[in-house]
Amino acid sequence: MSYSFFEIDKRNGVALLWLNRPQKRNFMSWEFWDELPRVVAELDRDDDIRVLCFAGKGASFSMGLDLPDFIERFPELHQQGSGENREHLLRLIQKMQQGFKALIASEKPSVAAVHRHCIGGALDLISACDIRFCSADAQFSLREIKVHIVADMGSLQLLPHIIGDGMTRDLALTGRDVDADEALRIGLVSRVFPDKDSLHAGSVKFCEELAANEAIVSRGVKRILNKARNESVLRGLDDVALYNSSFLQVEPFLNFMKQFVERKKK
Repeated sequence: MSYSFFEIDKRNGVALLWLNRPQKRNFMSWEFWDELPRVVAELDRDDDIRVLCFAGKGASFSMGLDLPDFIERFPELHQQGSGENREHLLRLIQKMQQGFKALIASEKPSVAAVHRHCIGGALDLISACDIRFCSADAQFSLREIKVHIVADMGSLQLLPHIIGDGMTRDLALTGRDVDADEALRIGLVSRVFPDKDSLHAGSVKFCEELAANEAIVSRGVKRILNKARNESVLRGLDDVALYNSSFLQVEPFLNFMKQFVERKKK
């Protein structure tokens, strides 16, 4: 199966999933959200693949949601919401969550290799992975509060299990940037590499070591860990989808969206 946003390189039991929109710093256009659940499903069915590794081509891992692309594709997002619009928004959020839900539920270990920017939806992506590495120039941000929305793609549900409740509240309520040193200190990442090249090489080597383990044992580890976490995570994703579809059409968010529309017209 071929994809437009992802480039997949399979080697030694590892599927290296490149975010492949480097000219746009891997902003997550609709193709990302449409393809991710299909990518994960395909690799889950592939018995030759034992580990998934996400990395970004170009200058940044990913800058998150491509908001101008979504404004163009879904103009109702910046209009005052009728009941029908709210229902459509709920379905859209649920559709966008499918890829992350598939990654969370996957029994194959997943690793994220982050260089430079990891913003918004990109943080959701790496939070859904089992293990996270980064380069020394990495910056992370749970930025949604700055866009006047509640993060609804998994960070609020997953990060408390990774960095703790207090630090999750810190990041979610401020939208501030976190550098590589702080990310390592708080447990968001487990290793920091000097640069992008060493990050990618080291991540692939690590994934190949994971792939050499007995697959049935790896699946067992993930099943046990997921059982203790996933019920509350998936319920939380459903709750935030309903919340945002009900309350997203607030004045600050509408103004923010209108500004994007006006800039695009110029």
